[in-house]
Amino acid sequence: MWRYMMRRCCSSSTSARKLGLWWDRVGPATKDPITGVTESFLADSSPNKINLGVGAYRDDEGRPVVLRCVREAEASIAGSEFLESVSAAVSSKFVEESVKLVYGSDSDVVKDGRVAGVQALSGTGACRLFAEFQRHFHPDSRIYLPDPTWSNHHNIWKDAQVPERTFRYYDPDSKGLNFSALIDDVKNAPDGSFFLLHPCAHNPTGVDPTEEQWREISYQFKVKNHFPFFDMAYQGFASGDLDKDARAIRIFLKDDHLVGCAQSFAKNMGLYGHRVGCLSILCADSNQVGSIRSQLQRIARAMYSSPPVHGVLLVSTILSDPYLKSLWIEELKTMANRIRGMRTTLQDSLERLDSPPNWEHITNQVGMFCFSGLTPDQVDRLAREFHVYMTRDGRISMAGVTTGNVSYLANAIHETTRSDQEARILCNV
Repeated sequence: MWRYMMRRCCSSSTSARKLGLWWDRVGPATKDPITGVTESFLADSSPNKINLGVGAYRDDEGRPVVLRCVREAEASIAGSEFLESVSAAVSSKFVEESVKLVYGSDSDVVKDGRVAGVQALSGTGACRLFAEFQRHFHPDSRIYLPDPTWSNHHNIWKDAQVPERTFRYYDPDSKGLNFSALIDDVKNAPDGSFFLLHPCAHNPTGVDPTEEQWREISYQFKVKNHFPFFDMAYQGFASGDLDKDARAIRIFLKDDHLVGCAQSFAKNMGLYGHRVGCLSILCADSNQVGSIRSQLQRIARAMYSSPPVHGVLLVSTILSDPYLKSLWIEELKTMANRIRGMRTTLQDSLERLDSPPNWEHITNQVGMFCFSGLTPDQVDRLAREFHVYMTRDGRISMAGVTTGNVSYLANAIHETTRSDQEARILCNV
């Protein structure tokens, strides 16, 4: 018996060592560029520190905001029984109201029931569901992502094993849209390619095409039979107008495109922690809707079964109640106006300092983010010497700029860019 027990112990130890060797091959993952900024900010003890990395709204005191419409919706659903039996009905109502925001409440595609939609885990989950859908039903396709785009887009389609390419979007010299290069890449992509587009408040650049440019993009997509997939994470943040911010999608609808859309309520309702999103796909006819919806539900079932109901009940309550919806729209305008105001103040502050670069792009760009034009070395110096934190591509979250810190921020940027400008002048003498 003793020998038998010893043999079992030795065998177990050997198995454990082998398993340990397997785990030893697991190295640390590369830090996400956005969460890494927050970690560095939190570790800094300076009273002057500023976090310009987070892409969620903050008030003028730098605090997260719970919207009044959300508080009132919360009160109205208090005591609700969040049972399995009500989950499907809540999700269905949520999808019904969400697609109206994207395609228009009076749109024929909504009235004719041509939109297949499912609740998703915020915009990220909606993108991930679509990436899996693309891999399952268009296995030979690839996704074209704008250069640059939100960093997590690359992770999402890569993990779904969908090959990716990029198309030119941003012009670092003008700090605006490289429209001619964008059109060239659309024309040169294989017919029937998938393209991811930001319909408004492009992340990270804050650069959006004009209405006429969107019309030309739509036309070229039609010629090439490309499929547009819109990631709408910031509807309302570009202009304060929900319909205006959905204008790009409406242009594609008018041109009879079939489209997909990932929709998030994390930012425009301040529900980041609730992970409320919607994935919708416009179908050729109402008969196709059931098939596509069922396949999306099947993919979601294997990934996470079903999403939580509390956050989606908040959103559906707000969207279906005329008073709460109008209150939300007013609060959304207030948020968008504050961000626009901070853009103007930051630009004015830099110009009063006679800061050498041209800073007009701060107010030319729109939405949550400003692509500042700062280099990675300058971003590192801002963190090291001035305790100002942003992603190394120079993206500034304008929600992190307040009346209390904008002068300090402008001075920090001025000092950082001025020394580099002076060094370049000396090198050219």
